[in-house]
Amino acid sequence: MGAMSVPHRAHPWHGVDVGPDAPRVLTAYIEIVPTDAVKYELDKDSGILKIDRPQQFSNVCPTLYGFVPRSLCAEEVGRFCAERTGRSGIVGDGDPMDICVLTERPITHGDILVRVRPIGGLRMIDGDEADDKIVAVMEDDAVFGRLEDIADCPVAMVDRLRHYFLTYKQAPDGTQRRRVEITHVYGKGDAHEAIGRSFLDYQKRFGDAG
Repeated sequence: MGAMSVPHRAHPWHGVDVGPDAPRVLTAYIEIVPTDAVKYELDKDSGILKIDRPQQFSNVCPTLYGFVPRSLCAEEVGRFCAERTGRSGIVGDGDPMDICVLTERPITHGDILVRVRPIGGLRMIDGDEADDKIVAVMEDDAVFGRLEDIADCPVAMVDRLRHYFLTYKQAPDGTQRRRVEITHVYGKGDAHEAIGRSFLDYQKRFGDAG
């Protein structure tokens, strides 16, 4: 009797198709959810979710958090950040494009794929690296699904996201390894442009990997 064929799981970064309507609507991969007491992160080589570190302090990510498959923050993303901030020497952080997904439903674990609509983002710079955080809504979500732009989003939610990303690497004494800042909260147009540039960066580095 021949060996049984075992289905091959797609690599979440390289093997997942974001869909034909990206960046307007796309598939995102979720690593962590608001109830996680540890920070999970994709192991880039194996495609398996791993524990990066325990959440060191009391702040937790207020949304689903993950990345856009087949994206990369490199030269094009760094150039776009430099264009928008008027700064030189900005480079991409070398990771997939991060994404925060708003939904009113409690999602209990990560390592899942979600169809989302980007509505804006946070232009975050970590040291001299562009580390954008795209903000999206889960497609057809009963509460957030009708939002068209981050300007329509509750201010408190945007403030929570800003606070989390500005402080999650911060020690209790207020110190952190590198200077982290959010220069802009931008709308849907810049979100689509940033994602598009991350697709170009991915193609330059990996071609049609997956």
